[in-house]
Amino acid sequence: MSTSITEWSTLLAVEAGAAATLTGLVFVALSINLSRILAVPGLSGRGAESIVQFLQVFFISTVALIPRQPEPIFAIEVLVIAAASWGAQLTVQIRYLKVRTGHPWSWFVNRAVMSQFGTIPFVVAGITLLSGVPGAIYWLVPGFVFSFLAGIVSAWVLLVEILR
Repeated sequence: MSTSITEWSTLLAVEAGAAATLTGLVFVALSINLSRILAVPGLSGRGAESIVQFLQVFFISTVALIPRQPEPIFAIEVLVIAAASWGAQLTVQIRYLKVRTGHPWSWFVNRAVMSQFGTIPFVVAGITLLSGVPGAIYWLVPGFVFSFLAGIVSAWVLLVEILR
């Protein structure tokens, strides 16, 4: 990996720690409200999406911190993590579409758009890193931000909105 990654180590470590903490929050939210979550079709999938959002940040931050890693290897790791995250979220969202009877379309659109905004920047980062584009690593930042936003919104639904 290029020497400039060392300048990112603090940010990456903070991102990994925050993602791990928020993943734990979602597990607590799921366990506290499990019966209510299971009673609403597709809501358990929302918990899975939230966990995936946080885990993709955690895994990407973690692999970025591997010392002296060649940039093409890091790029491939980012692409694999993003593809796996995207696939998992898409699977959950397709399942939700099959059971969303009576739910407004806005619920699905919100989930789908937020998960895409969280994952697409990581795909772009992986492709541009693999292509050797200068500054490609900056694409990780919107991925982190949107992943956290998507995960936090889902956690809010699981912790607060479920009680309404």
